[in-house]
Amino acid sequence: MPIIKWEPLSELDRFFEDFPSITFPKMGWDMAVDIFEEKENIIAEMNIPGIDPEKIDVSVENGYLRIRGSREEEKETKEKHYYSREIKHGSFERIVHLPQDVVKEKVAADYKDGVLRVTLPKVAGARAGKVKINVKK
Repeated sequence: MPIIKWEPLSELDRFFEDFPSITFPKMGWDMAVDIFEEKENIIAEMNIPGIDPEKIDVSVENGYLRIRGSREEEKETKEKHYYSREIKHGSFERIVHLPQDVVKEKVAADYKDGVLRVTLPKVAGARAGKVKINVKK
């Protein structure tokens, strides 16, 4: 009897090949963050629609940008009969490594039309520490 090497990942691949029409819903928050350079700044943009700017916490600490917040759940009423509830509620947090040191004291954040835009002025050798940034409406 020949010995056959068991490769569990190839079996998993075959499983998904047999069911190509299966789609898995994206659960949770879309935590994608775009980081790019614009003149003398690093810009971080994040789509977080439906969030009260007062509930967004942005901070820079030790070369990382931290974005936290929450979306409050609507109180359900008896008049609503949901066929689907996919809008996520609750808290979220995303931490991204910054590609370069920034002047923490000059970091600014704006929230408009569901997009959070954090402007981080670049600098060489910024001081370590943590700075809380207020989000403007």
